[in-house]
Amino acid sequence: MTKSHKKILYEEDFALWIEDTINNLKARNTEDLDWVNLIEEIESLGKSQRKTVRRFLIPLLEHLLKRCYVPMSDCYRGWEIEIRNFRQNLQIELEDSPSLKNFIEEILPKSYEMALTNVRDGYPDIYFPDVFPFLEDIDLLLTQKFWEEK
Repeated sequence: MTKSHKKILYEEDFALWIEDTINNLKARNTEDLDWVNLIEEIESLGKSQRKTVRRFLIPLLEHLLKRCYVPMSDCYRGWEIEIRNFRQNLQIELEDSPSLKNFIEEILPKSYEMALTNVRDGYPDIYFPDVFPFLEDIDLLLTQKFWEEK
């Protein structure tokens, strides 16, 4: 299959392109691989995982802040359920790719800033700390009931 045909296959029948690519990889046939699109797809997998982590981390931090600082006991159970759900989703991502823990450590300061902005908008009369108030250990962030420590 020519390179131009591979490119057309990629654009017109992605599932068939994947099947063809897998067959070429299994056969160790590197000459017929569509390298440009294969590299692009592998890169996008990593980007997708990082976006997913960020999508769960920011609302986790928002709910931790609300649960620890907003004195609305009627909401505690709902916030705790959301905290559990976001934590479980992050744990699933980390099971599949443990190295994402490093990514969480890297984005934690910016994610906290974003979560802080969001909760301050929602609760303008409540004090939320400028400095990250939770342990920066990712395992504890995903398990610790920080509100029980207050």
